[in-house]
Amino acid sequence: MDSEKLVGHDSWRQRSELKAMADLPPELEDVLSKLDQEFWVPTEKLHSIVEHFIEEMEEGLSTGEPIPMNITWVHSLPTGDEKGTFLALDLGGTNLRVCKIDLQGNGGKHSIDQAKYKLPPELKTGNANELWNHVADALAQFMEEKKLGAEYHERNPVPLGFTFSYPATQDRIDHGVLQTWTKGFDIDGVEGHNAAAQLREAITARDLPIKLVALINDTVGAMVASAYSDPETIIGGIFGTGCNAAYMEDCKSIPKLKADLPRDSKMAINCEYGAFDNRHRVLPRTKYDEQIDEESPRPGEQTFEKLSAGLYLGEIFRLALVDLVERGLIFKDQDTAKLKKPYEIDTGFLSQIEDDESTHLTTTRDLFQSTLSLSPSEPEIELVRRLAEVIAMRGARLCACGVAAICKKKRIQKGHVAADGSVANKHPKFKKRWAEAMAEILGWEEGRMEDPIVLTSAEDGSGLGAAVIAAMELKRRGEA
Repeated sequence: MDSEKLVGHDSWRQRSELKAMADLPPELEDVLSKLDQEFWVPTEKLHSIVEHFIEEMEEGLSTGEPIPMNITWVHSLPTGDEKGTFLALDLGGTNLRVCKIDLQGNGGKHSIDQAKYKLPPELKTGNANELWNHVADALAQFMEEKKLGAEYHERNPVPLGFTFSYPATQDRIDHGVLQTWTKGFDIDGVEGHNAAAQLREAITARDLPIKLVALINDTVGAMVASAYSDPETIIGGIFGTGCNAAYMEDCKSIPKLKADLPRDSKMAINCEYGAFDNRHRVLPRTKYDEQIDEESPRPGEQTFEKLSAGLYLGEIFRLALVDLVERGLIFKDQDTAKLKKPYEIDTGFLSQIEDDESTHLTTTRDLFQSTLSLSPSEPEIELVRRLAEVIAMRGARLCACGVAAICKKKRIQKGHVAADGSVANKHPKFKKRWAEAMAEILGWEEGRMEDPIVLTSAEDGSGLGAAVIAAMELKRRGEA
């Protein structure tokens, strides 16, 4: 164990924001102290993580590894004056969303009319033709439902921004070669192919008056959508199922960019930094983190995401509880079969525990009963609350590192980080903990009236962001 983590037997009590509801017996007190030492990330460690983050980002801008640092061909943030009518298409994990978006300019005013179409489960393991035919059918249905056929035709197609939130390599903004499927998709005939071209072919086959202008990632979309109405936006961040960020980079600082662009031009970079520290050089991994990685579909990949993202926080918590059960420390003489089921607990479970202010913590008791068929004792309730806290706290502090690394690299001292995702926007204490870690890393002065860099809730990046990017691209081409 790192010596810098050995910060005192009662350190978790000093840091805890939870009011004690019961005394812990000595053996659980000792267990909790050791777990806290494993999960706590002190200031010195935050600094070393951020410095290594910057190094890997620089590598990614040169070679695409270990952090991809994907070039997006979005050349600027919006002015807020972009106007026009656009379609936006968002291919999500369970739904397909189509939006008609009217951009009115004037500081980011806009209106959205949208519809969702269910993705059949069998489509996720089908083939490329089935996928794109389904998408084109949804676009055709939306055009008909919204009566857009009268206004748009072959000589005047409606421009489309396509949010494709999967790792893709782009040679230009209306192009995207899928690197690998994620989110449970395994559709044959798309990996290694240009998804934009495949969609375009399906649109053309149906004679739909739609012109695909831009393929975007949701992180870049969050940044651009927020910047449309908030000029102080500096970064787009995803703190939800996954963990990622996007920012504007100087083209002269992107060695792998071979395009002949003016040296003073800029480029939005989709970091895809869930892959940070895949070589395991700096992140503080516990045995629970190592188990999650070993049992994941892709061991050795997405190391940072597996420590900090919403998909995994509940599983880390579950594995720690299972460990304590197997050591005979908690839930004695109870049926723990449900607890031993992988991913039975999600991050929302942890949020509810930390947010529980009910008398006698009945919300937490009911949660354990309804989800896991367990009846915790008073000391066990106290233990699980503290454990939920230390795991969520580590996640928030690690999430600050990626944004802090961008800020240090680009010498950004103030602005808004447009945050999307359930962890950022639903966990009751994420933003506070994230800000505290940012202050430690960037050396913000104590007693300040406000934080120089703050999290704001991202606008609809997959809808509004796609439309605004399409508008900027048409203007850049001289077609607006």
